[in-house]
Amino acid sequence: MNTEHAPGLFIRGITLPLVLADYKLVAFDMDSTLINIECVDEIAAAAGRKAEVAAITEAAMRGEIADYKASLRQRVALLKGVPEAALDEVYANHLQLNPGVQAFVQACQAAGLRTLLVSGGFTYFSDRVRTRLGLDFARANVLGIEHGVLTGLMVDRPWGDIVDGAEKRRVVLEVCELMGIAPAQAIAVGDGANDLPMMAAVGLSIAFHPKAAVREQAMVSITEGGMDRALELFTR
Repeated sequence: MNTEHAPGLFIRGITLPLVLADYKLVAFDMDSTLINIECVDEIAAAAGRKAEVAAITEAAMRGEIADYKASLRQRVALLKGVPEAALDEVYANHLQLNPGVQAFVQACQAAGLRTLLVSGGFTYFSDRVRTRLGLDFARANVLGIEHGVLTGLMVDRPWGDIVDGAEKRRVVLEVCELMGIAPAQAIAVGDGANDLPMMAAVGLSIAFHPKAAVREQAMVSITEGGMDRALELFTR
């Protein structure tokens, strides 16, 4: 059971304070975690299908859809024919970093942690967010684009087809192995059901304005304020 450490900050199963430099890697979800939107929903707005797509996204993030890959394929199929320029418009006019994200990322970097973005969203946005925050690694899905419009499909990658919860966990564990660290030395930050596998694999899981299923399982849940509230867990 979570106990409220301070207003809007719940903890379970850990003893405070923690030492940030004891961790060596922090892995972030992107949509609704690092950034304020679900990119697939905003792209769907250009096709006049935002409500339809957003309903599927919300159900997937709550954990009500067991097959994340199928749900994402369904949503991306509804984007077929959307002009590539709509992606530019979403990034320029709708996408913002969530409050406190930059401060928390910079604190992690200053403490010597490597940073990983692992997203069930799309590389068009994750590449830009990675650059914007100076993150070390990123993995996300690739939208199919032909003749300037979305194909309604995603492009298979050498590592597989779609970043789902299992792939997020696999990537985090692989990066830990490549770094020569134990998973207990990693932090995972997310908000949706597809983040639970990676959050369960690491030493510290932080849920940022999470869905109910995630709040129930995370070691830390931030329900009020920005991501920099996570710094309250650590000694200065």
